Amino acid sequence: MEIKRQELFQSLSSLRKGLLYIVGGVVLLSVILFPFAKELLRHLHRSLQEDLVAYGIPEAFLSLFKLTLFASLFLSIPVIFYYLWKAFSPIFLKRGLKSSQFIPLTAIFLFYGGAFFCYFITLPFGIQFLMGYQSATIKPMISVAKYISFCVGFIFAFGLVFELPLILALLSYIRVVNASFLTRNRRYAILIMAILSAVLTPTPDIFNMALMGGPLYVLFEIGVLLVKIIEKKRAVPEG
Repeated sequence: MEIKRQELFQSLSSLRKGLLYIVGGVVLLSVILFPFAKELLRHLHRSLQEDLVAYGIPEAFLSLFKLTLFASLFLSIPVIFYYLWKAFSPIFLKRGLKSSQFIPLTAIFLFYGGAFFCYFITLPFGIQFLMGYQSATIKPMISVAKYISFCVGFIFAFGLVFELPLILALLSYIRVVNASFLTRNRRYAILIMAILSAVLTPTPDIFNMALMGGPLYVLFEIGVLLVKIIEKKRAVPEG
């Protein structure tokens, strides 16, 4: 059962209305969080032993503003996923999905699981590894703006890639993927995951790519398992 163009346009129209609430929530949270921006930076800085520097007069202010904006976006994830699912859930409900309440909750759980996995495990190891290249002739002077971008990019990338099992499960409902296709093309999936790891990680070194690529492969296999379960349930006649 293919997705009709009219269904897609209706979902996009519904999402456009939700975007107003999402933007409003992010702006409101930004206003609330900005006074605590220095405290947020202190927590983000915990994995780095070196002091941060600002290379221009406005860099410190703009960096704190950017950190506040990302923190607001991070806290707004439940609202974002709610309106995304509210817009697109009719497509999946028409194609065999019995209940839709657990989908946004699962998406929120996976995103924050990936983000906190990165913050507490992957990010400290990645920073420690990269900082290990300093020497008597190489002393790091790390820009606060670039450090925030590095950490935030890492955290959000992990949050998004942890959605892979759920994405594969949902795609199976609309017959975009199936278990045999995924297992038959596993080698290409591994190649794509390696490319994604290279693109999504802030640095192109093998160590940080492996920190993302390893969990990504495990998530892929979990997704394949979920697709097989869905197909088995679909094959069982109702009644």
